[in-house]
Amino acid sequence: MSGDIEAIGDVATGAAIARVIEPSAGEGHGDGAKCLNCGTALLGRHCHGCGQSAHIHRTLGGFAHDIVHGVLHFEGKFWRTLPMIFFRPGQLTRRYINGERARFVSPFALFLFSVFLMFAAISWFGGPVKLPTDLEVNAGKSQWRADLDTELVKTRAELKTLETAPVPPGSNPAARNAKIKDMRAEVEGLENMLKIATGDAFKDYAQEKIDVNLGSPAVNAAIKTAIGHAMANPRLLLYKIQSSAYKFSWLLIPLSLPFVWLTFAWRRAFPLYDHAVFITYSLSFMTLLFVLLALLGALGPLEAVIPPLILLAPPLHMFFQLRGTYGLSVASALWRSVALLGFAVIVLQLFGLLLLAMGVSG
Repeated sequence: MSGDIEAIGDVATGAAIARVIEPSAGEGHGDGAKCLNCGTALLGRHCHGCGQSAHIHRTLGGFAHDIVHGVLHFEGKFWRTLPMIFFRPGQLTRRYINGERARFVSPFALFLFSVFLMFAAISWFGGPVKLPTDLEVNAGKSQWRADLDTELVKTRAELKTLETAPVPPGSNPAARNAKIKDMRAEVEGLENMLKIATGDAFKDYAQEKIDVNLGSPAVNAAIKTAIGHAMANPRLLLYKIQSSAYKFSWLLIPLSLPFVWLTFAWRRAFPLYDHAVFITYSLSFMTLLFVLLALLGALGPLEAVIPPLILLAPPLHMFFQLRGTYGLSVASALWRSVALLGFAVIVLQLFGLLLLAMGVSG
């Protein structure tokens, strides 16, 4: 229940933040004689001097409307933008670049909302990486320790029997000694694994086994300590990584920008701004697609359509978005789609490494 409430809060927060940065063009509700903000004579639903709406309320109902409006309402832009980002992404991107800003949700506002919605969907329906409960973790650790204890006792007994048994006449002492050496190594390995299974004791063990040499003893010690703590509590590490992904998803935009620019480096007609809009709308689609896949997975009978959607939707969307945004031929859009899909893998790997570094050092 608390997870559902938190997920609802995530969606509301994302929508509210997106609303803050979203232009408010076209949102007037009435006319008046003078603007109550700057005193300019009003000629329509908005003041042409400061942009404030002519309609001003002072009721509790109006205040409640502001809350709902700020969280859920993109004054029609959202419902114009959503179908286009799914079915006409190139046209949406090109029209926004060319100046139709009041008609559509801006790329970054849509991206913020879709990211918050995606993490809410993970909370509601589950994501690709599911954290086990504390009960499951503790039960697993207890069973692992019990199994290791049993195996260690058995191996130690076999080793003692082998060490104390008389050497049979005509046997090979070298082979016997080699077997004893192997069993001693097995006992040592089981002892180390049992130490790992005890939880906090693994921090010291992990730090002993980590080899870091960056020239500075202080830096080496700090890195070894951070990695040791992370390895001792992988659930916490995974939580930190997911939390960082939640907060720093916007880094995907600057990480992707050089790769998109690279595919158009010799075409000066397309500045970096165009690429940034293209990337942000593309990422918005991918996150909304994830939400759709999570929903389909939760519905059960529709799970069969998930694999084809995963395989076909991203490349097809990228192809049509490239064609519509940049006016490319089929061949030009096709090779760029293939290249950008490869670059997307690189970007995700870089982003994953950043998240891992933040999770280990946090």
